[in-house]
Amino acid sequence: MVAPKVAVVGAGVIGLSTALCIAETCPSCSVTVLSDQFSPNTTSDVAAGMLIPHTYPDTPIHMQKQWFKETFTYLFAISNSAEASEAGIHLVSGWQVFKNTPKEELPFWSNIVLGFRPMSEEELRKFPQHRFGQAFTTLKCDCPPYLLWLEKRLEATGVQMRTRKVADLWELHSEYDVVVNCAGIGAHQLVGDMELFPIRGQVLKVHAPWVKNFIRDGDGLTYIYPGVHSVTLGGTREKDSWNLSPDPGTTKDIFERCCSLEPSLRGAQDIKVKVGLRPSRQSVRLQREVLSQGGVKLPVVHNYGQGAGGFSVHMGTAKEAARLVGECIAALQGSSSRAKL
Repeated sequence: MVAPKVAVVGAGVIGLSTALCIAETCPSCSVTVLSDQFSPNTTSDVAAGMLIPHTYPDTPIHMQKQWFKETFTYLFAISNSAEASEAGIHLVSGWQVFKNTPKEELPFWSNIVLGFRPMSEEELRKFPQHRFGQAFTTLKCDCPPYLLWLEKRLEATGVQMRTRKVADLWELHSEYDVVVNCAGIGAHQLVGDMELFPIRGQVLKVHAPWVKNFIRDGDGLTYIYPGVHSVTLGGTREKDSWNLSPDPGTTKDIFERCCSLEPSLRGAQDIKVKVGLRPSRQSVRLQREVLSQGGVKLPVVHNYGQGAGGFSVHMGTAKEAARLVGECIAALQGSSSRAKL
């Protein structure tokens, strides 16, 4: 079999990292990323990029932990390298605070982040509305630089990137041997996934260089995440809203909520508003499927539905998707060698 041709549909953090893993684990493959949008116009560009896992109710916890651990290990190595600044990856310490003690005082990821511990009484005095908290150090990706860094890595490994709107995976069957669906919220239409729904997120990017620590309300709705060039203030979780227009009332509400946690933010300047639609499901869709029409078969690997937790698990799910692509290619090579007999 000549070099297998693989198409990855989607150029957010899931698509780019999946393409990179395929290129690295299957050097004989020819890999092409197809998307109608590249950075800075993807949903991933809006994301805060903090490594604090979201929980998927229908995905086994051991798998979620494995994905997070692989992603954390991968990004931690970059944060310790000369490429950290270009890739926009850095360590950040801070607090997750709760108005009431959570049922789970030790989340499944507590031994993967660094220095996880309960907050002291003295630390909690900073947050008079909250009764319990956790302190730890995690990683933050500044999203546009990280996506550009991934694109550069892809180009260096010979992966092609093409601007193309894919309306149906079938349109790729004559050009590619395997198709990988990393279309994010676009999979709702692309493959008719009715289990996939948008959770609208509106965030503010502000200039407040004195803010060095992250602060996250335990409900996950209000958060302050300092990056290299700006601080991300959030947010919203509006299920089934497809509206990409910023809402001024929501902007005011986010700003007030964040100022109640960190009053010094009242001095923040250069406020920009961003909106993204998180591709959400009860479980991440990470599986092989063989589409067939009129006796023609098209192997497909799906990798989407990471919702609010895409950055936290992107490299773990990308490695698994690359493994599934390897299985597809082995099956194709097996069938082609059988056909020759």
